[in-house]
Amino acid sequence: MMEPDSLSATFAALSDPTRRAILTRLAKGEASVGELADPFEISLPAISRHLKVLQQAGLIERKTEAQWRRCSLNPEPLMEAANWIERYRDFWEARFDALEDFLKSELKPKRPQTTVKKRNPKNDS
Repeated sequence: MMEPDSLSATFAALSDPTRRAILTRLAKGEASVGELADPFEISLPAISRHLKVLQQAGLIERKTEAQWRRCSLNPEPLMEAANWIERYRDFWEARFDALEDFLKSELKPKRPQTTVKKRNPKNDS
C-alpha cells in the first residue's frame, strides 16, 4: 500500500492542469523535455519545475541520454491513487442506491384510503 505522504504527493502533482497534460502526453510514450514543453506557452524552466514535481511524486522517471533528457511515465503511483479512490466508489454507489430506493418509494402514487361499502343485495330491491 502507498504511504500517505506518497499519496499526498501524487494528488498534489495531479492538481495542476499542466502536469496532468504532461502525464497524458507521456502515457503515449517517452518524450524529451523539449517535446513535453512544445504545446505550452510557458518557459522551459517552468516546464522543468513541473517535471521536478512529477518526478518527486514518482509519477515520471527522467534519464539523460547524451545531450537528451528523456522522460517516461511511471504508472504505479496513479494505480495506487486509483485504488484509493475505488474504495470510495463502493461507498458512494451504496449511498446512491439507497437514495434511489428512497426516491422511488416517495414518488409512488399513493392511493387514497376510502371505505368501500359492501353491497347488500336485500337492500337493492
